[in-house]
Amino acid sequence: MFLFDGPDTADLTILLAHGAGAPMDSPSMTAAAQALAGAGFRVARFEFDYMAARRSGSSRPPPRAEKLNPQYLAAVEALGATGRLVIGGKSMGGRVASMVADRLLESGRISGLLCLGYPFHPPGKPEQLRTGHLADLKTPTLIVQGTRDEFGTRDEVSSYRLSPAIDILWLEDGDHDLKPRKRVSGFSAADHLGTMAEAVSAWAGRLR
Repeated sequence: MFLFDGPDTADLTILLAHGAGAPMDSPSMTAAAQALAGAGFRVARFEFDYMAARRSGSSRPPPRAEKLNPQYLAAVEALGATGRLVIGGKSMGGRVASMVADRLLESGRISGLLCLGYPFHPPGKPEQLRTGHLADLKTPTLIVQGTRDEFGTRDEVSSYRLSPAIDILWLEDGDHDLKPRKRVSGFSAADHLGTMAEAVSAWAGRLR
């Protein structure tokens, strides 16, 4: 099952998977999808099996991210997008998408990868990096990250070896949901989502 936002006639569809602990219709996912839809994209959200099962009372924890690769590939097939397609997701969803992106790019199925709050490392464990495959990533990628994201701050990420195919949009004082503290930053969550949507629009315009 997919949740759709934005026009059916859009030139580009963005497929988004959720993070490890919140479903596809969480407030942060919904706000991001609506912001992207407002920029003219067709946005499709889906859930991995373990999260869908929670709607029936299951308490299954998320599996290791790489175990979800087949489910992401199946979602791409089920979506059957006819125009250009960008895959991605929130946190773990974006990480899973990043692990299948090059395979889909090589087969001509996708044009790019969009990660909202990439989990570069677990909170409080900066030595446990999840960046090995990002060094040689070939897929054009945009990562949208808050500067105080506990899964990877701007200072931390600046020291990582990342592929030149990766662009990063830093949102001032944003947390893992891209939300800033308004009194500190002067920005609201809506401001940051608007900036995100504008940046995605400009980035997508450069994709082949």
